[in-house]
Amino acid sequence: MSDSSMPPARLHPEAELAREALSTPLLSRAARLARWAGPGTRVDAGGGLVDEQLPAAAEALGLSGEDATADASAAWRVAVDAGLVDVVDEQEGTVTAGADLALLTGGSPHDVLTVWLAALESVLAEASVPDLDGLVDALVAGDGSGELDLSSVDWDPEAETEFLEGILGNLYLLTVGEAGPAGPPVPLPALAASVIVPDDMPEPTDDVLREVSDAMMRLDDRFRLLEPSGLVEYQPVDEALLAEGDEEPAPPQDDTDVTRYGVVRLTPLGLYGLRARLLEAGFDAPAVGDLTDKGADALLDRTPAFPPAAAHAETERWLARREPLDAARELLAAARGTDENAPLRRLQCQQALALVGVSAEPALREVLDDAELGGLARVWLTEHGATDVPPPSETMIFWLTVDTVAAQLAAEGNSEELQALVEGLARQHSGFFATAWRVDHPATADVLEAMGRLHPDKAVAKAARKAAFKARSQRGN
Repeated sequence: MSDSSMPPARLHPEAELAREALSTPLLSRAARLARWAGPGTRVDAGGGLVDEQLPAAAEALGLSGEDATADASAAWRVAVDAGLVDVVDEQEGTVTAGADLALLTGGSPHDVLTVWLAALESVLAEASVPDLDGLVDALVAGDGSGELDLSSVDWDPEAETEFLEGILGNLYLLTVGEAGPAGPPVPLPALAASVIVPDDMPEPTDDVLREVSDAMMRLDDRFRLLEPSGLVEYQPVDEALLAEGDEEPAPPQDDTDVTRYGVVRLTPLGLYGLRARLLEAGFDAPAVGDLTDKGADALLDRTPAFPPAAAHAETERWLARREPLDAARELLAAARGTDENAPLRRLQCQQALALVGVSAEPALREVLDDAELGGLARVWLTEHGATDVPPPSETMIFWLTVDTVAAQLAAEGNSEELQALVEGLARQHSGFFATAWRVDHPATADVLEAMGRLHPDKAVAKAARKAAFKARSQRGN
């Protein structure tokens, strides 16, 4: 998983997430067992409840059935791993309430989420371990050592951990975009294929499809285990699809009935949790709100890479921390420049100023005579119904046009919208290229070259390329 272009996560408020964490079966069961434990509670050398106490623990959790004691044992392990109970005497196997137990009722939302993250790590570690019943069969029989021979089973602990981490990383990237956790769930076959099928393979081979099928079933087991943590919402693989014997169901060949193969959705709490783990691992995993205490330069430089909704939300939060007029002046100052990113900064500035409202008018009037911002200011003032806006000079009109196309090129590349803009410019301004090549803008030649690529009319495209050549010659390039 690459973090080079990771979009920002739009996280829910910590108070809301903390309530969700407290209500998860993972944390609520662990907390109930921690409160149930007393002076008579006994644990084994590994910190787990002794077998004699598991029925009582299951009863305290309201569990019944054949899996009750196993579920109680798992909840106890989470309580120990999350610091909700402490083993105070390893020889006698006695326990006491852990220091973090009080945080669940008396701590801040962030404290609660920190405890939940510790509990999540416990269950993620368990999710990387195969069924223990299968491992027991792998005990060495020949030498009588009773030690586990991992070479005799199809299990590589590091590979299993890497597989699960890769899956969760891809699920995060699929969730963190424009729709967030409210978007459609991810089909299990697609998620499995994302870590199995090579990017440069146009059609997966039969062997690769078998790997995907095997990965689907491994993920089915893991997501069933992870759902009680609140990390994901999971609809398991339809039991009717499971083939007889040891065969796994083949991946679907089309989108019909794909939900029968399992679908998974990262929850808002899960988005928070995976981002926290990414940050802990050293990834740059931004979140909306990270820029609120930064300058306007950081806002204008970084938000162009955000999805539109995230950029809008980030800008709103940034503006909420500042007086409108001061914010407008800071944005305009940051928008200046002749570097290659400057046109895109000015575009972002224009979009941010649209959120400020009419209180920004004095700041826009202050830059009417500015060569780089005067055109932008006139557009903004006119759109907001201001009076006495001086008309722009021809030089300013052409400079703003080049700046706008340069910004669109940087933001979208050769998009259909940009092609429509180029066609409109050439159609509305007769003799456009005869004047445009003289525009004193660093991106003039690049913009004219792009217009030559994008315009469908061969004669217009040729005129644009000739103008680009003149612009480069004029600048000595």
